Amino acid sequence: MTRILRIDSSAQAEGSITRTMLDRIEARVGQADLRRDLGEDALPQIDRCWVAASRAPEAERTADHRAALALSDALIAEIEAADLLLIGVPIYNFGVPGALKIWVDLICRPGVTFRYDVAGPEGLLRGKSAILAVASGGTEVGSEADFATAYMRHVLAFVGITDTTVVATDRHMARGDDAPREARMQIAALAA
Repeated sequence: MTRILRIDSSAQAEGSITRTMLDRIEARVGQADLRRDLGEDALPQIDRCWVAASRAPEAERTADHRAALALSDALIAEIEAADLLLIGVPIYNFGVPGALKIWVDLICRPGVTFRYDVAGPEGLLRGKSAILAVASGGTEVGSEADFATAYMRHVLAFVGITDTTVVATDRHMARGDDAPREARMQIAALAA
């Protein structure tokens, strides 16, 4: 049985295109076992204590270090427990929402989700796949102005998740009903 983690990052609760897309994706591939709503439950940005804690050898971490990393540990555990990640990626000002960037900062941990060796970085969260539900009002997904989609693909690959599918509703303000219609066709093509 595939365990699914759903991550919403839209600041909108009602009328969010990425939330609607993720609902449709879930109807196609299966209901999420765990949900994380970054638009509702704000995550704290990393700070000096977090950076110091993440760089300290585990045996040398203080109680403050462990407390600083507790949320990061929980977020990483959610990913480790999942086989499939469903991530809502609204494009805000050509990039990802701040809430999603904070999530990325908290899950990219040296020695935990990636490591470096002489060949370069190696992702440690292998054997998982992801579906990105990308929506934009005016930015064409995959264009030079789309810094969100390539960024998310890169981050996921960096931590070891290289099997990533993008479902896009792009330029919906200019394209009207054509954008969601194309996304529904992409979702229908997903393996159940």
